[in-house]
Amino acid sequence: MLLTEATILPPAADLPLATELSVVFARMQGLLLTEETVQTALAMVTALAHDTMGPSTVGAGVSLLDTHGLRSSSGASNEVVQRADALQYELDEGPCLAAWAGRAVVRIDDVGSDPRWPRWAAAAAGLGIRSALSAPLVAGDVALGAVKVYADEPGAYGQHAERRLLMFAGQAAVLLANVRTLQDARRVSDNLRQTMRSRDVVSMAKGALMAAEQVGEDAAFGLLASLAQREHRSVHDAAVTVLAKAGRGPSVVRSRTAERRG
Repeated sequence: MLLTEATILPPAADLPLATELSVVFARMQGLLLTEETVQTALAMVTALAHDTMGPSTVGAGVSLLDTHGLRSSSGASNEVVQRADALQYELDEGPCLAAWAGRAVVRIDDVGSDPRWPRWAAAAAGLGIRSALSAPLVAGDVALGAVKVYADEPGAYGQHAERRLLMFAGQAAVLLANVRTLQDARRVSDNLRQTMRSRDVVSMAKGALMAAEQVGEDAAFGLLASLAQREHRSVHDAAVTVLAKAGRGPSVVRSRTAERRG
């Protein structure tokens, strides 16, 4: 089932932003129906975060964990975000990873004095980053990643900014959960179609062998399985070979069967 609403109720001061987020979310629903990628969907949310989280914000983005356990950035508004995120993944420390793991907002008021992630903080300072704010992306009981903003001044974000970023996180989590639901459904459908096509090929190959060898269905499948085993191939691939050879003289299977009988 697709999610349809963010779960965070904004304070009155953020109602204009909430309205704008609702407009973005409505646009996302249309994009999902046209199978837009998750990167495109999240880019719209992070672009809005970049523009509304304060004048010293230099970038926004989302950190994700894919099905293979690999961390990546999506919807990054610029190269600074990509480089700062890459450092977190490389060093295995930083505010986004902490927000993600702890499912709580993480704020750095000054990377120069915050002691929690010293290696990342030193590298981030070299990129011109002085403060940061990260909020977890949570859908149901699953932590999908984190949304973050970086600023070039210390103390750029306070409690109001935390509430606002949680709004973005709630919206991004809904979008991401929707996209993953559609992708999972499409993947299952593709696998099912592939399985059905494979069964059709095997069935047709069995029919060809039954006609060529004058044997029953079980014996025909045994011949097909024997061909697959001898050539170290799948039954499907062996069936493709049988069908390709059918109607063009004695088949590979028929010839080898005669050899065994002789």
